[in-house]
Amino acid sequence: MSKVNKVVLAYSGGLDTSIILKWLEDTYGCEVVTFTADIGQGEEVAPARAKAEAMGVKEIHIEDLREEFARDYVFPMFRANTVYEGEYLLGTSIARPLIAKRLVEIANASGADAIAHGATGKGNDQVRFELGAYALKPDVKVIAPWREWDLNSREKLMAYAERHGIPVDFNKGKKSPYSMDANSLHISYEGGILEDPWAEPEEDMWRWSVAPEQAPDTPSYVELGFEKGDIVSIDGRRVTPAEVMERLNKLGGDNGIGRDDIVENRYVGMKSRGCYETPAGTIMLKAHRAMESLTLDREVAHLKDDLMPRYASLIYNGYWWSPERRMLQTMIDASQVHVNGTVRLKLYKGNVTVVGRKSEGDSLFDERIATFEDDAGAYHQGDAEGFIKLNALRLRIAARRRD
Repeated sequence: MSKVNKVVLAYSGGLDTSIILKWLEDTYGCEVVTFTADIGQGEEVAPARAKAEAMGVKEIHIEDLREEFARDYVFPMFRANTVYEGEYLLGTSIARPLIAKRLVEIANASGADAIAHGATGKGNDQVRFELGAYALKPDVKVIAPWREWDLNSREKLMAYAERHGIPVDFNKGKKSPYSMDANSLHISYEGGILEDPWAEPEEDMWRWSVAPEQAPDTPSYVELGFEKGDIVSIDGRRVTPAEVMERLNKLGGDNGIGRDDIVENRYVGMKSRGCYETPAGTIMLKAHRAMESLTLDREVAHLKDDLMPRYASLIYNGYWWSPERRMLQTMIDASQVHVNGTVRLKLYKGNVTVVGRKSEGDSLFDERIATFEDDAGAYHQGDAEGFIKLNALRLRIAARRRD
């Protein structure tokens, strides 16, 4: 083992990271600094402090990052209408660059020479954490215990905890059979019966949403106000980015919105089946596309759609801090200058339907041109003949060659 004096650990206070804390001390003989982030996971993070203190940690960081997460990561991603492989709204992926950034910043401030995380050697998160860390601190040492130790089963982990007196809530209620990750954008479920892609998820697995068939029989309506591509108001009331996420998660979940069941291609090469609840994100995506449909130039909108899968892959694969993602973000943000106005949505039994959109001063919709009635000279229908013939020229030439 190379010499490590101090390491900053991404610490939740759960079984895995509590064991990692002790393992780092024993294996590297180093001081461990803990970092716990509140990014809207809906669980109390304060107990992490008591657990770290009980294990003798002297430097403990617990931070409320909900606003930063929504404002600087979720919102920029949604300006691009980002979806990975046609379905996944990247709830886990987009949280990792923020955590990596804070790990590096705390390491710099505390004089630590390494960071550590609890991601396994099979998943995407190890890639996301480490690519982010190296992009921000090229010479940082990264310790990934799951790639080094032999504690490769739950039984071995529990035995290690018991042997070292690690304070873990072993029997705190009924333990979920799923591996879950949550933040203000989504909650994910993996493992258990989900490892069989044919098995339907159990209804009691879902935490944030009612089943669509159990949702209210009366639809809910909501109006979302946009400024430069970001939601800034709900039903006319100004809200912060974190408040947008909180309000729309509740509203969407109550109406059975945001469930998804996906088999995705991990960056490390394997396919993985996961279930996701993303109520706020599902609503935001629908509303943002509706706002753009009114305010974006056709070719700008189509170019964004062409580039979106590349942008989504960059986030999924851990390249948030890469120069190409930054370049794409600059272009995306420039496209949002006129994405201003209001979208009205109907939420009903798992469905999000756009029922109205308006934009004062930025709309490109001209009723005088679009109307089927007399267009008062705004559009000369006879012009379409030449337009069609010019665009058909190559098709007619190709048809003559075949003859």
